[in-house]
This record gives sequence, C-alpha cells and structure tokens, in this order.
Amino acid sequence: MSTTTPASASLPPAPWKSLFHKHMSEMKPPQFVLSTVTPAPPNSNSPTPYLPRARYCIFRGFWAELPENKHNEAERNPRVYETDCPAFTTDVRMEKVKDLFMSSAGHAESEAQVQGSGGGGPVEAVWWAEETGTQWRLKGRAFVVGPDVEEGDGEGRSGVRTLKSEVGKRMRVIDESKESEWSWARELEGSFGNMSPGMRGSFKGPPPGQPVNKPYDKDNLELGSKVEDLHNEAARKNFRVVIIVPDIVEQTDISDPNTARRHRYTYGANGQWTTEELWP
Repeated sequence: MSTTTPASASLPPAPWKSLFHKHMSEMKPPQFVLSTVTPAPPNSNSPTPYLPRARYCIFRGFWAELPENKHNEAERNPRVYETDCPAFTTDVRMEKVKDLFMSSAGHAESEAQVQGSGGGGPVEAVWWAEETGTQWRLKGRAFVVGPDVEEGDGEGRSGVRTLKSEVGKRMRVIDESKESEWSWARELEGSFGNMSPGMRGSFKGPPPGQPVNKPYDKDNLELGSKVEDLHNEAARKNFRVVIIVPDIVEQTDISDPNTARRHRYTYGANGQWTTEELWP
C-alpha cells in the first residue's frame, strides 16, 4: 500500500456502522439519493455560485471491505483494512464525477484531472430504510478511485495523493502482516468484478446524456451489451468507485411515534465520534 496512506490501527469503528450495515442488508436494493453541487452556468441568473444536483445510487458496501461474491473472478485483496466509508460505483462520464472535482478544495483545472482519481467535493447521501422506519443521512466528502490510482507519475498524481491521504485517514488496519499485499488497483478491479455482466456492460454504453443523433464510437460503445472480461478496455476506462468520507451521520428512527428519536454522530479531529440524541 502506498506510503501516502496514513492508515491508523487505533481508530475505533463508528458507533453507527453496525446498525447502518444491518439496515442496508435488509434493503432490496440499498439505494440512496446522492446530492452534489455543481457550478452554476454562466448567465444562469443563479443567486448562488453552485446549484444542487441529486440522483439515485446503490450502496456497494464499505471501502476496503469488498462483499463476497462467488461469481467474481477478480483477484481479491487480503482483509487488511476496515472503514466507515460507504462506496458506490459510477461512470466517469456522468455529471456527478465532474461535480466532485469542480466543488472540491483543489478544484479540477483540466478534463484530464477529472478522468483520474481525486475529487473530494461535498456530498449528502440519504437512505430511507422502510423496513425499519429509519432515515440515514450522511454528510461529508466523496473521492473517486480511477485507473490511475497506482500510477506514480502523470497529471493526475496530485488527485491520487489526495485520495489516498484523505481516505487513508479513515482506513483502520486489522492485519498489519499483510499491509504490503494490499492494492488500491486490486480493490478497484474487485469492485468491477462484483458487478453482473449487464452492469459491467453499462460502462461501455453510448455517452450518458448525449443526444442520440450525435455521432459516437459505435465500434466500442454499445447499448445493452454484457461484459464478461474483467479487463474489457472500453468498460474499464469509464468505471469508477466513489468513496464517501462521512463527517456527520444522522439516524432518524420514526418506527414508533411515541419513542421517535434522531441520533447525530459527528466525526472529530481526534478520530473519535461524538453522539447526540435529538428530537426527530
């Protein structure tokens, strides 16, 4: 693992993680609304420099804790880390990826940076677990894992450093003896392998949001295709994993109106979570 990842074995698991994970396992599928901000277009007459954007995504587990899948033929990392950082997958051509770069502290200065790892823009993710009458809301930053994650040079290197530094702070070591065997690129490929051939094929579909009458690379991009090869160049070029680094988590339980409560968990600079019990 890169030395730019200051993982800590002393960080305790988040107090909300166990229940959150249980609720996610009961949701079919564990979908959520992801909100980002995007720069307001010129001449939009917007009263603010940024505008909200929201869309549904699917929770794919916690980063560095790839769920077991007997159909996944990708080489897996040894179980070295655990985190409290929910992950989901996306296509780099989607607007959400650009949002995460353009609203980040560093602000992407080129399209090449957006194509790589990095980002860190603010997000809010909301789940409604109907089965338990509970709403989960996570506020924090989101970072993108791209194919350059193990490259040592290139324009995207600063993004890779940012990703590994910021996410690495939340990665707890549970097996120091195998740290050197763990790879960010292997975790990325394992995430791709955990998807069905149809979902993998979506990453080599026509450009999202582009008019259907506009020319595109029909030799390599096709709607409704299925991808069996984990190294399919067209699909892997567009595949990304996004990691949410939560700073505030709110769990609002309204399953019983007589005992409804909201619990707010806040991550502190010392790596500890504080808990507040609130009215819903």
